[in-house]
Amino acid sequence: MFIFIEKAVLAMAMLRVLSGSIEIFAAVLMIKFNSIEKALIVNSSLALVGPVILILTTTIGVLGMAGGELSIVKILWIFLGVSCILIGVKW
Repeated sequence: MFIFIEKAVLAMAMLRVLSGSIEIFAAVLMIKFNSIEKALIVNSSLALVGPVILILTTTIGVLGMAGGELSIVKILWIFLGVSCILIGVKW
């Protein structure tokens, strides 16, 4: 049985696996350091990883879905929506 996996879906999934691995590594570092101050520094560093992964997976998904047929206005609306999500989470 042959299973076809789209390249865009595979790339999105691999980015999520990378993100999860970074999260697990951060948890291990927190336990290793055994310090609240250092744990907060590690946790703050993760604040950069989440939005970057979100933007990258959204970009790959939109480009994969569009296949070159998406107008620039629609792309801007999508990224405006992602920006609103990030702003809403951070503030």
